[in-house]
Amino acid sequence: MKVSQKLLAVLLSLAMLFSLAGCGLDSIVSDSPTSISGRSTDSESSIIDDRSETAGLTETVDECSESNKQEETTSPSSKPSGVGSGSATPVKPASVGAYAGTAYVVINNNQPNFSATELTTTGYEKYSDLDSLGRCGIALASCGRDTMPGANETRGSISSIKPSGWIQAKYNGISGGYLWNRCHLIGWQLSAENANRKNLITGTRYMNIEGMLPFENMVADYIKETNHVAYRVTPIFEGNNLVCSGVQIEAYSVEDNGEGICFNVYCYNVQPGITIDYATGNSSGPASENTSQAKAPAQTESTTQPPAQPGNTETVWVSATGKKYHRKSSCSNMKNPSQISKSDAISRGYEPCKKCY
Repeated sequence: MKVSQKLLAVLLSLAMLFSLAGCGLDSIVSDSPTSISGRSTDSESSIIDDRSETAGLTETVDECSESNKQEETTSPSSKPSGVGSGSATPVKPASVGAYAGTAYVVINNNQPNFSATELTTTGYEKYSDLDSLGRCGIALASCGRDTMPGANETRGSISSIKPSGWIQAKYNGISGGYLWNRCHLIGWQLSAENANRKNLITGTRYMNIEGMLPFENMVADYIKETNHVAYRVTPIFEGNNLVCSGVQIEAYSVEDNGEGICFNVYCYNVQPGITIDYATGNSSGPASENTSQAKAPAQTESTTQPPAQPGNTETVWVSATGKKYHRKSSCSNMKNPSQISKSDAISRGYEPCKKCY
């Protein structure tokens, strides 16, 4: 009996030991996978997030690369093709077609042809010698405030110059009456050149005012605010003609690589309603009067603008800083006034001066 009781006690003790061992094992088996699973989940989550961020960064880099490529392609400061590596290429009148009612046409997709040496940040002016027929050639400059007339400088007379083909005539329907102007290749407001025979050609009133002047004004206004503009004017003579068929004007702003100024145009040397013999300078038209130079008024480019006749293209005077257009260049003590068509002045927002209109 005592043996049986001892055996039973041993069995009960063993049972209790196995029970306790089983609880500990359950705890280990139950806790360990949960802990490992948690670490795995956190680690995988971290890796996935890192991939997402990396993917996002890759996309951002790709987008930036595309943006940079696009900026490199479309940046306005990029030099157009031919600018800085080209050379003077005078246009052929046949390639631009006959005059069709507009004072100028754009040529070569509006891209000028300057060489690298012509694009300088220092002002200069170069004028070709007259040829054997007394005709002007190419005029080239880097126009800046260092080439423009001084604040107190006034325009001088240019009436002593008789450019090739100068046979003055007077017609009804032309502002001021006279067909021909002594046209500066590089305008006085850009060069301060007066009676320089290498810079003056026989040009119609129409070409001077409607063709060339708006481009000169554009360049002058830009230069007053910023820096230099490469500027070339090429008179286009056909054969041995004494009067050019037109002028080619090229311009390119240097410091900003053409962002401010960039053009290449051809201005027609015509006068609507007037027939011109470009070989000699003779002309014919309604109520013509050959003035043979002697009757033409002395021209200074600051001559008071006469009243416009019916049907004329009326011209007015404006200043760079004013908001009014004037009949007289001396009105309101304007400094360095420029002459433009009245229609152009109105389109630019100028209003008539109450003193002279």
